[in-house]
Amino acid sequence: MSQPPISRFPVPDLATLPADIRARIDEVQEKAGFIPNVFLTLAHRPDEFRAFFAYHDALMVKAGNLSKGEREMIVVATSAVNQCLYCVVAHGALVRIYEKQPLLADQVAVNYLKADLSERQRAILGYAMKVCERSHEVGDDDYAALRRHGLDDEDIWDIAAITAFFGMSNRIANAISMRPNDEFFLMGRVPRK
Repeated sequence: MSQPPISRFPVPDLATLPADIRARIDEVQEKAGFIPNVFLTLAHRPDEFRAFFAYHDALMVKAGNLSKGEREMIVVATSAVNQCLYCVVAHGALVRIYEKQPLLADQVAVNYLKADLSERQRAILGYAMKVCERSHEVGDDDYAALRRHGLDDEDIWDIAAITAFFGMSNRIANAISMRPNDEFFLMGRVPRK
């Protein structure tokens, strides 16, 4: 049985890619041991690849009061609402790895309210879900609730921006039928010894 395509659109030959995009793909392949399909599918449109990963990195690869695991939980919870298989699976792997909890990503994807989360994490995801589904209802009370968990306005901005950015990503992934790499399904499920 042959592997289904990773996208409805053509995946460019790596040798034909602009040098900066090829370098980014090579870097992630060296670190992960494989090329996540998001890199291959977005390489179809180089300018958008660059813009996408610049904003991704500005949100997800930074110091701040939100941990890497919390940032990834936001992606998983909101991507589940948006029914984005790629982001739930790929970012679920990162939740498992960063949090060192093999069940957490599945819990967050199905129902974060029942997941093994701290009250702070539950508040973060509650706000992210509100931004995802009812951003027009966000008000001062939402900010006050997050501040009670030690989050400041910059953290609150990050939660909203991550939610919004991945809302766009989810829609693109769904529209082009971006398939998650098989490797993601097993990552972080069995603790390393």
